[in-house]
Amino acid sequence: MFNIERWQEIFEAIAKNKLRTFLTGISVASGIFILVILLGVGKGLQNGIEKQFERDAAGIIEVWSGTTAKEYKGLNPGRRIQFRNSDYEVTVQKYQEQLDKKAATFNEWNGVVVYGRETGNYQYRGVYPDYQAIENATIAEGRFINNNDMMNNEKVAVIGMKMKQDLFKTKSPIGEEITVNNINFKVVGVFVDPAGEREETRIYMPLTTMQKAYGAADKVSVLFYTMKKSDSYDQALAAANKFEEGLGQLLRSKNSIAPDDESAIGIHNSVKDAKQFYDLNLYIRLFFWWVGICTIIAGVVGVSNIMLIIVKERTKEIGIRKALGASPLSIIGMILHESIFITTLAGFIGLLMSLLLLEVVGPKIKSDFFLNPQVDFNVALTTLFLLIFAGALAGFFPAYRAAKIKPIVALRDE
Repeated sequence: MFNIERWQEIFEAIAKNKLRTFLTGISVASGIFILVILLGVGKGLQNGIEKQFERDAAGIIEVWSGTTAKEYKGLNPGRRIQFRNSDYEVTVQKYQEQLDKKAATFNEWNGVVVYGRETGNYQYRGVYPDYQAIENATIAEGRFINNNDMMNNEKVAVIGMKMKQDLFKTKSPIGEEITVNNINFKVVGVFVDPAGEREETRIYMPLTTMQKAYGAADKVSVLFYTMKKSDSYDQALAAANKFEEGLGQLLRSKNSIAPDDESAIGIHNSVKDAKQFYDLNLYIRLFFWWVGICTIIAGVVGVSNIMLIIVKERTKEIGIRKALGASPLSIIGMILHESIFITTLAGFIGLLMSLLLLEVVGPKIKSDFFLNPQVDFNVALTTLFLLIFAGALAGFFPAYRAAKIKPIVALRDE
């Protein structure tokens, strides 16, 4: 129930101690300000990390071949391992039920590409249809490589947006022919990649076509896999680790490599990377919460000290109130009301200032690992709860002390 007399008492008490109240409010406002800014920074780090992982599909397991470091079955170390189509096919056959996306690629780095009078040097890559999802590429025009292209060895190509701008300017390349190292390909699509222009200078063509057109036989450069969705991150990590171990054993056995020869076959499991990054970000955010809450506690201690002083100054007044019949609960309510008001008002000011700063400065910060620092609605509600709780905590002990004052003792106070 709204009590105007109670509010008049609060404002009179504040007016009598303007400087003291102002300095106390500053400590509370700064605590909330620092907490929200730190949480915004933590969110910016999280957004930056998530943006980095958007460059490719989530949870990619990438496999490439290397050189043997150990003797095995009479074979000397130093052998260069070359993946073949059969390596890809045997892994897909064994792990089909566990895989979501799978692809093999054959890569060449120096492709002289000609269209009309325009010429450029670009990387060209033979791929499977699933490679679009693995690379997280988006088709801007036309289409991507499909199964029909693979089966019929079609001479079609999908080019990156940067290449399209270099060779075709503003003209649509769909249906046009380009020459890649003296072999003609029809452009059927243009893609954009979240990783930027470097990836958009590539040409994708059917793996089968590239192998035959450039005399690569059945050679494969890299194998890519993504696992089916799991119910939790821990389950996804366990499944990816088990797949990685089994895949390594299978490929080493097939290529006559020692089971413990790590240099002959390289496997990169991005699920592990994601866990490391997100764990690090979690620890940073928890540290930020700790620093912010400690700062708020310092402000709360300041408010509590102020309320103790106020109770001391108003001892006689409190004694008179109790002598006239005021209950201990009403005395506690009076002190808590004032404490919560000061804390909440100062906290809201700190909250608004921090949100304003994040809104103005945040978008201007440009970094690969820091993006759009902000505080979401749930965090704002949590901060509001902290404000009210802090105000109640700051006023409780002074209020309890006031309620315990005996009227006869209070009336003797000078």
